[in-house]
Amino acid sequence: MKVIVIGATGTIGSAVVEELGQRHEIVGVGTRSGRYRADIADIAQVRAMFAQVGKVDAVVVAAGALHVGPFDELTPEHFHVGLASKLMGQVNVALAARDYLNDGGSITLTSGVDTDHPIRGAVAASTANAAVVGFVRGAAIELPRGLRINVVSPTVLEESMRVFGPLFIGFEPIAGKRAALAYARSVDGAQTGQVYQAW
Repeated sequence: MKVIVIGATGTIGSAVVEELGQRHEIVGVGTRSGRYRADIADIAQVRAMFAQVGKVDAVVVAAGALHVGPFDELTPEHFHVGLASKLMGQVNVALAARDYLNDGGSITLTSGVDTDHPIRGAVAASTANAAVVGFVRGAAIELPRGLRINVVSPTVLEESMRVFGPLFIGFEPIAGKRAALAYARSVDGAQTGQVYQAW
C-alpha cells in the first residue's frame, strides 16, 4: 500500500514509519521539513499536499499541537491551540483524504491517554483529544466506498520521558515501536470506528 504519514519525523511518527515501512510505500509529510510539507491546521496546505502526492491507500496522522498548563492559568487562547491543530488539523486531513483515498482505504488519527486518564496540566489537551475520538466514532458510520477511520490513543513514550515524564508520574511508558503496532492494526486491519489504546 501507499501510506501517507503526517508527522513522519516526530517521536511517534518515526516509529510508525519504521513499522509500516516494512510492508508499505511510505510518503512522509512534515510541517517544516521533508519533500512534502503541510501545517495540518491550514486546510489549504493539506489539500495542496494531497494534490501533490495523489492517490493513496492509507493516511496516518501523528501530529498536532496541544497546550499544557495549570487550569488556573488557562485562557480560551490556550484551548484554541489544541482545537485548531490537534482536533481541526486532523479533521482537515480526514476531510481532504476522502478525495484521495482508494476504495477500502483508511485514515488513522491520534488522541492520547489523557482522554481516559486525565493528568494535571492537561485540561486543554484532554479536551482536544476527546473531541478527536468523537469525530472518529461519528465519521466511521458515514464514510463511503468502504473507507475506514480509527484513532490511536498512545501513552507517554519511553523516548519522551525526559521531556514529559513529570506529567506522567505513575504511568508506565512504552517504547515507540510498541505504540507503532497500534497504528499497524489500524492500517493493516479491517476495523473502523475503533480507539486503539497503546498503553
